[in-house]
Amino acid sequence: MVPLKDYNPGQRTPYITYGLIVLNLSIFLYELSLSPADLNAFFQTWAVIPQALSTSVTTGLSVPNAAEWMTLITSQFLHGGVLHLLGNMLYLWIFGNNVEDQMGSLRFLLFYLTCGVLANLVQWGFGLESTIPSLGASGAIAGVMGAYIFRFPEVRILTLVPFGPLPLPLKIPAIFYLGLWFLQQAVYGLVSLETPTMIGMEGGGIAYWAHAGGFAIGAGLGPLFGLFSQPDAPTALLPDQDG
Repeated sequence: MVPLKDYNPGQRTPYITYGLIVLNLSIFLYELSLSPADLNAFFQTWAVIPQALSTSVTTGLSVPNAAEWMTLITSQFLHGGVLHLLGNMLYLWIFGNNVEDQMGSLRFLLFYLTCGVLANLVQWGFGLESTIPSLGASGAIAGVMGAYIFRFPEVRILTLVPFGPLPLPLKIPAIFYLGLWFLQQAVYGLVSLETPTMIGMEGGGIAYWAHAGGFAIGAGLGPLFGLFSQPDAPTALLPDQDG
């Protein structure tokens, strides 16, 4: 199922959501300018390498080890392909604005980065010795989705649902759409426990545990970051309003 939009108008301009999208697109354009060898070196430097992160835990404090832990943040702005990038940005575009509207821009940015870091740590825990670069905004965006489902469970999501040869556009309550998404990630994560599953690398698998973990983390942290600080917009559930 592919979400197209929500019917949940915001009350403020989501500058951080827009800025995150622009930053991710800009970095990906830079990735496209690199040769395959340079791109691999770029990922080795700025993506999470689980084995290197594990090594840093056992070798103590040092500048290289501190830089390795910084990849928990920098990796959130890297993507392994066009579909990986566009899929993440679509979800951020649909769900990020309303969560930012509730939290305020600065708290939303801190919430987003925190969810991304913790989601990366969850994924790392399931592949401590993997040498596959772990990268992508998926964990952070999953956190945004986890916050959204608790704040706006009844909001309708316009979704393309596979039905025979042609997809049908259906309006699905967020609690069902996002709840099903979370269950899928959790089930796929359980099924793939014996498979290396790093974030978004084409040919490297999907980070199901970062998705499921990020979603649960976002749901838990959301109230601490002011998720319920603003009242509902009076037109939030009207089907003819854009989100």
